[in-house]
Amino acid sequence: MNPFENIAKKAFYLGVGLANYAAEQANEKLQELKVQGQKLADEMVARGEMTTEEARKFVDDLVKQAQQPTVEATKNEENKQPRPIEIIDEDDEPSSQNQENENIDKLRNQVESLQEELRRLQRE
Repeated sequence: MNPFENIAKKAFYLGVGLANYAAEQANEKLQELKVQGQKLADEMVARGEMTTEEARKFVDDLVKQAQQPTVEATKNEENKQPRPIEIIDEDDEPSSQNQENENIDKLRNQVESLQEELRRLQRE
């Protein structure tokens, strides 16, 4: 066997090994996320903030969201075309822009209040 074949085999085995290791690590992290999500859901059920059915759905959604970026990344790799960019003149629709700004402000306020609630719960 010539040295080139030996190097090619080693490179192939290294690639397969790295892919296998990455898959194992991703699976472990996903399991850890599921366990942590289940603990959080159990705590919320114990406090009466959630029913058991809502807790089950919460954990399932959490796991699906954790898996989703890998699926989207694969789709993005297949579709390498640039995204179309649309330029909208601000004078065209001022009322919708104001409404969007109001919605953004409402969402920011909600996020801030949820962050404060989370900090309060972490302190307790």
